[in-house]
Amino acid sequence: MRHSTAKPRLLARCGYNRHAAHLLHSDSIYVVDVRTGKTLLARRADKVRPIASISKLMTAVVARKTHRPLDGVLQVTASDRDMIKFTGSRLSVGSRLSRRDMYHVALMSSENRAAAALSRDFPGGRPAFVAAMNDEARALQMRRTRFRDPTGLSPQNVSTATDLARLVAVAARDPLIHRFTTDRAYVTHPGKGELRYVNSNPVVRFDNWPIVLQKTGFVNEAGHCVVIHVLVHGRPEAIVLLGAPTRQEMVLDASVIHHWLSCSLT
Repeated sequence: MRHSTAKPRLLARCGYNRHAAHLLHSDSIYVVDVRTGKTLLARRADKVRPIASISKLMTAVVARKTHRPLDGVLQVTASDRDMIKFTGSRLSVGSRLSRRDMYHVALMSSENRAAAALSRDFPGGRPAFVAAMNDEARALQMRRTRFRDPTGLSPQNVSTATDLARLVAVAARDPLIHRFTTDRAYVTHPGKGELRYVNSNPVVRFDNWPIVLQKTGFVNEAGHCVVIHVLVHGRPEAIVLLGAPTRQEMVLDASVIHHWLSCSLT
């Protein structure tokens, strides 16, 4: 007998129960059926916490609203360097990429200097861009969300799992964000030679889920984070996982939840 998805829920016969949910590694978890808005699983989903590079989804949403030509070229400058965590980058100062490629590597591979360059390109510069990120969060009723930088390197970029589900729903409607967050690999030419990037999410690289949108994130303060908008038997589901101790545990949590969804929503 087929289970009706009119009122979706996770089923015990699929391995889901309170004990199994307790064994998930992520600190904050939120799973919602997008079509009905029904919460299927929540744990500390309203806890405010750093969100790392998941911030780049908002960066893309805000930058896309400027309607700047995708073929226009941006140059990486010294002001795009990471002065928060002092991380390196494969894009050296002076590298030149189209806006399209900046979006691509920022969303697919979490390239920080690409996100920084996109924010600097905003009318009024980076301060105006960050203000626009916060304005957009308020417009989306992401009431517990605050942004301090466009990359997510700042631990003061904070949100909740429930707030991020709102952002995922909006970002998933943009075909460019869908394509670039789900692309497995990409080669770009920033000047001399070429750079090959791969997706930062192992689920995208090695599995065949029908993912509409995803984004990973990590800084020490945030732990390992991921958002995934995935079709389960054609039904859109959003998975938000924040604060997993390791990337492997984050991926395992996502895989377990995906199994529960695939089995329950048939």
